Amino acid sequence: MATSRSPTPPSTKRLLQELKSIVRDPSPILQSLSPASEAEILHWEAVMKGFPGTAYEAGLWHLDILIPPSYPLGPPKVTFTTPICHPNVDFKTGEICLDLLKTSWSPAYTLTSTLEAIHQLLAYPEVDSPFNVDIATLLKSGDKIGGESLVRFWCGERRWGGG
Repeated sequence: MATSRSPTPPSTKRLLQELKSIVRDPSPILQSLSPASEAEILHWEAVMKGFPGTAYEAGLWHLDILIPPSYPLGPPKVTFTTPICHPNVDFKTGEICLDLLKTSWSPAYTLTSTLEAIHQLLAYPEVDSPFNVDIATLLKSGDKIGGESLVRFWCGERRWGGG
């Protein structure tokens, strides 16, 4: 007697394809990107390297990725779990203000390309739509040294691979 199997959801198929691609051709900006466990394909974790030439460069930034069943039609919810001082990141929750994660999402994006966009945001913040008004004000006024000092002060030892 044959057992019937439920069809694999499109999100699972897509994520398995992405996982194969990540293993075959890993992104240089990521130390790791994988499902949080073998049992849950819709929950991933990543460790992102800091952006070179910025106050973030020496850090390892941990991110939590929750993928909706509608993926890739709907965007993943990506949050920093390592505290990070950035104009477009809520310091307490790690929520990221990036159009790509909300209104500008397209199924053409992958988890890797999404994380690469977040990586770019580290170097090129959007100071006109901040979560963190203090650092956004410094950067908007042209005080790059003050902004970088604030980043180093708040992130300190927590960014060195901790989470």
